[in-house]
Amino acid sequence: MIWFQELQTRKKLSRIFSSYEKTFPADERRDEAQFLALLENPNSLIFIIKNEENSIGYVILWELNDFYFLEHFEVFEEFRNLKLGSQVLQELQEKFGNMILESEPSDWNEMAERRINFYVRNGYSIVSKEYVQPSYGEGKKELKLFLLGNFKVENLMAVEFELRSKVYDSI
Repeated sequence: MIWFQELQTRKKLSRIFSSYEKTFPADERRDEAQFLALLENPNSLIFIIKNEENSIGYVILWELNDFYFLEHFEVFEEFRNLKLGSQVLQELQEKFGNMILESEPSDWNEMAERRINFYVRNGYSIVSKEYVQPSYGEGKKELKLFLLGNFKVENLMAVEFELRSKVYDSI
């Protein structure tokens, strides 16, 4: 059974930072100070993903006006390919409802294509292929990514504005 344990201390958050840093490319992630600062932001939620007694990964969510933004989601390497990622997405949807996330375009490489297919199999659809993720800070690039959602997005401009103003302006 999948469940979420909210992180509230820097010590526990520091433990997952090393996995986060290895998994996500520099242009797609926060530096350590920005990462640790997430605990201070009232709109960000950080959960360790638990399966029974095992910590199998983590999610970083943002509570926004009409949806939650899934900024980062990782199942730790030793737990991959066990269908746990699908269970996590299902539990997130049951607990939080409407979700938006970013993903690399499927034409970047085989892994990006597999990732998009994974999200589509799990109820997400591409809502924008023209979305530009703002830079995570000095020396990091903006990225043209796909924006996906598990609900029908009525106002894409409002979604993008809220992501920029609440998630990326907090950097």
